[in-house]
Amino acid sequence: MVNTLGVAVVGFGWMGRVHTQSYVRVPHHFPELTVRPHLVAVADEVPGRADEAAGRYGFDSATRDWREIAADPRVRAVSITAPNFLHREIGVAMAEAGKHIWIEKPVGLTADDARAVADAAARAGVQGTVGFNYRNAPAVAAAREMIATGEIGAVTHVRIRLFSDYAAHPEGALTWRYERERGGSGVLGDLASHGVDLARHLIGEIDSLAADTAVFVPERARPAGATAGHARATGGESGPVENDDYAGCLLRFASGARGVLEACRVSVGEQNAYGFEIHGTTGALFWDFRRMGELGVSRGTAYQDQPVSTLHVGPGHGEYAAFQPGAANAMGYDDLKVIEAHHFLRSVTEGTAHGATLADAVAAATALDAMAVSARERRWVTVA
Repeated sequence: MVNTLGVAVVGFGWMGRVHTQSYVRVPHHFPELTVRPHLVAVADEVPGRADEAAGRYGFDSATRDWREIAADPRVRAVSITAPNFLHREIGVAMAEAGKHIWIEKPVGLTADDARAVADAAARAGVQGTVGFNYRNAPAVAAAREMIATGEIGAVTHVRIRLFSDYAAHPEGALTWRYERERGGSGVLGDLASHGVDLARHLIGEIDSLAADTAVFVPERARPAGATAGHARATGGESGPVENDDYAGCLLRFASGARGVLEACRVSVGEQNAYGFEIHGTTGALFWDFRRMGELGVSRGTAYQDQPVSTLHVGPGHGEYAAFQPGAANAMGYDDLKVIEAHHFLRSVTEGTAHGATLADAVAAATALDAMAVSARERRWVTVA
């Protein structure tokens, strides 16, 4: 028997749209789910945006006040895709109202914010899924399995990179993303959070780290009105960029492995250049998000001059079979969010966490806080 689950979306920028489309698509790819999401309500404070979303996607109702959704008995689960500074307030309120939450990373501005949401969810007995989508790629799932089964030996060192140019243009508008009180730590929360999650998901817990950060575009123009995505602004009053464009970090894992994590939002010539290189005592793994279905694999007993082959992921790797029937058929970014929606809905129906959880968000945020301390004090910091 299939039941209906009333869902809502709070914040309808690009990510709110992605979550909504994932709810619509998830029954098509995962027909075995015993629950079907029903789009009950959408909230966004920008005038007209929620109404437009309701008309386009078929939400039953629209509002500018997310508190109406917290009070709505029709809603049992909520996607929180609002700006970072609202994550804690909305996340805690939704959990206390008994709503299961699918919340975007980094879950607030600090580890304290992420922990507050996690604690509220635990007290209320609701599920919490977090938007660390890159771990959902079937190639990443294949890499994790190979590492766990020792196919590349013991991991010795890893390099994780997240380079993009979305903030490279000097005319990029001074939106909330660049303000410390609303956007938090900048590229740390926006991109490095994904890198920390991949590091923990693949290698294990981070023991200590040493980081350096920088701002390369120190001023931007304030936008004249509401923005979505990475809009440009010209001629407006200039204001300071308060958080970091770049972060570089050395990592020491509890296992003894070493790592390098780099993230930058102003990398000219780079568009979503996200990926990793993982080296072990007998092999190595290589992944680039822009070639999401390919995993470079080196394994064997040669040690020197050992070749690298390309594995085209297919059925049997992660959730690939829910989307394509044979290897090397391409998947896309939105498919990773459909997998995330599947994890969320399974968590709700089974009462057991699937996918990235609020505990993962707390762990990632704790590492990000340690990076900020390390960069400020110019020293190695133990990750609590």
